[in-house]
Amino acid sequence: MIETIHLTKKYGTFTALDDLNLSIGEGTVFGFVGQNGAGKSTTFQILATLMAPTYGTAYIDGVDVCKEPSQVRRKIGYMPDFFGVYDQFRAEEYLDFYGASYGISARERKELIPQLLELVNLSHKADSYVDILSRGMKQRLCLARSLIHDPKVLILDEPASGLDPRARIEMRGILKELKTMGKTIIISSHILPELAEMCDEIGVIDQGSLKARGTVAEIEKQLQAKRLIQVQIADAIDEARRFFEDQAFVSELVVKDGKLEFLFTGTEDNQIELLRKAVAHHLSLVSFKHVESNIEDVFMEITKGVEDY
Repeated sequence: MIETIHLTKKYGTFTALDDLNLSIGEGTVFGFVGQNGAGKSTTFQILATLMAPTYGTAYIDGVDVCKEPSQVRRKIGYMPDFFGVYDQFRAEEYLDFYGASYGISARERKELIPQLLELVNLSHKADSYVDILSRGMKQRLCLARSLIHDPKVLILDEPASGLDPRARIEMRGILKELKTMGKTIIISSHILPELAEMCDEIGVIDQGSLKARGTVAEIEKQLQAKRLIQVQIADAIDEARRFFEDQAFVSELVVKDGKLEFLFTGTEDNQIELLRKAVAHHLSLVSFKHVESNIEDVFMEITKGVEDY
């Protein structure tokens, strides 16, 4: 449903997007994770036909975004990270205006708009002026605007940006509902645990390049070459620290909250052997465990030391 082929965007000598190759299937919710300036918004603007790439191309439902932008715009609903609203419109008028812009008849709009307001939990605000709505309500109204023409694909750039916790939960619930409706959604966010819960796949982008792609579990598996081990010692923690520092496959050892933590780059058999050595060394072990990473840990690990790429 969404495909990018060698997608590249340069500004002089600066490369904002570097040879991006993506293929996102129909009905998939794909999360784009990256720091500010990583290339997320550039990608989305190209997909939304608002920016031309320097090299490469992209397709939405088989249509070239560069050669046939008008057709693409009929297939997508685009929500940028800052979505302007017309303050002097009522919420219902706002959607009616955009529905008319898409050529939707007055009769169809009369039926459609109440359904959209219900979907985004704004039925009670249909007659309210946009300028008195909260930020979360404005974001949901803008999402409804993106849906007015029933697009196959939603391109959502930081839809939960700046929202309070309750508004984020509401937005997440709406996106889950859209997923059940079969929409193909590509969404960027810094709220990484929520993105992991919502998405079928995630892609981590940094400095314009895609660093990793897959489910959260798959990406974590790619990083298993570095396991975070936590060891709790009953006493003689300095002796334990010196012991582990001298062992193979151990690096970046620190003492944190009275426990030892270090990265271990060996195999599971190597890890078992390390535990046996620690017991034979008569260390007063209370616990020795692999700390499960979450998606934020994954993101930080993948993008760590980007100057080396």
